Amino acid sequence: MDRDTATPEASLLVVDDEPNIRELLSASLRFVGFRVTSAANGADALAAVAEERPDLVVLDVMLPDISGFAVVRRLREAVGSGSGADHLPVLFLTARDGVDDKISGLTAGGDDYVTKPFSLEELIARIRAILRRTGAPTGEGRLVAGDLELDPVGHQVLRGGRPVSLSPTEFKLLAYLMTHADRVVSKMQILEHVWAYDFGGDLSIVESYISYVRRKVDSGADGAVKLIHTVRGIGYVLRRPQT
Repeated sequence: MDRDTATPEASLLVVDDEPNIRELLSASLRFVGFRVTSAANGADALAAVAEERPDLVVLDVMLPDISGFAVVRRLREAVGSGSGADHLPVLFLTARDGVDDKISGLTAGGDDYVTKPFSLEELIARIRAILRRTGAPTGEGRLVAGDLELDPVGHQVLRGGRPVSLSPTEFKLLAYLMTHADRVVSKMQILEHVWAYDFGGDLSIVESYISYVRRKVDSGADGAVKLIHTVRGIGYVLRRPQT
């Protein structure tokens, strides 16, 4: 692992097995004000997360030991460990541009997905956008809808008293739905609120993330009332259970 000791804008972990890419990314990110730790494989990445507690991970999908997707799954399994790894923002890097690969990355718990070759300016902009939208919310109290609870400060979600593991983007999406409980919000409203940069107007990303959050919050709660509903032709609504 290689690290930088400068005063940071934020602390990043760059994981890529190609030395030229890893060194270029690390140097470029340091130049614009980030603190950077780097790793060349999945095992070192997991060790660096535990040791360095970065604010975001830039993670190559194709690693020599375990895939980037597997690295993120292990991080997301760390619920209740106190490490913060279960909601650590992750930006995937990959040479593959297929829709299935992108969905796999987002489903694994990634927050964004950049295809090689990429523009350094775009990558830096996306990193900053993720950090903006996944930063600790301020001025917001605990949100409750039936047996669903969301703590913005502690970054914790409970359903029926059981913890629900969400990626930072999933967390912000659920917080938005809960803040607007019983009100229908459009896909465009969600896109503009949850994704702070221009996502090209691709509303399918909203549909995918709604599916992920619904699977974790509703499908994962045995016998519980379904809270997230689709309003066809309009958008989505989180409805509080009737008492």
